[in-house]
Amino acid sequence: MKLFDGGRAPNPRRVRVFLAEKGIEVPMVSVDMGAMGHKKEDVSSRNPLQRLPVLELDDGTILTESVAICRYFEELNPEPALFGRGAVGKALVEMWQRRIEFNLFLAVGFAFRHIHPAMKEWEVPQVPEWGEANKPKVLAFLALLDKELAGREFAAGDAYSIADITGLIAIDFMKPARIVIPDELANVWRWYRALAARPSAGA
Repeated sequence: MKLFDGGRAPNPRRVRVFLAEKGIEVPMVSVDMGAMGHKKEDVSSRNPLQRLPVLELDDGTILTESVAICRYFEELNPEPALFGRGAVGKALVEMWQRRIEFNLFLAVGFAFRHIHPAMKEWEVPQVPEWGEANKPKVLAFLALLDKELAGREFAAGDAYSIADITGLIAIDFMKPARIVIPDELANVWRWYRALAARPSAGA
């Protein structure tokens, strides 16, 4: 088994944080995305979409997409449960994982990829207007999330989950996207600081 990893990119980091929370070590193949390593044969022969991370299993099976890879490891190593417990708990984690991914994680990514000069060769065509249009979407969702977090510790309830991992990665990625959490969103700040203080956040 080996995991093709993309360093600071959000999706590879999402898997690394998940593995760190699980205490799982997987052999890593470092791919230099800055040098377009994800478009070279090692990755493109395994994932025609030329994206990371890519997990290659011992039998040659290839898994891509960060949440799918995390689900694989959750099935093999169910504790700690990062996709929820019981029918309701699992549904709540799935709900908040998707809400955070669609309304925060992706919106931050769109802002970064369509505005940052370093992404000009990656995002073709780069549409700055679309990048700018996503900034208020990020802030609107954070305001909604702030109200939700007034009544609970984590995104999907009282336990840390994949939804929190996605939130952590998204908020960290707001810095290169040049989006700032408003000071008045005290619950979001409390939540984010708690996530960032976990040892897994350094993965």
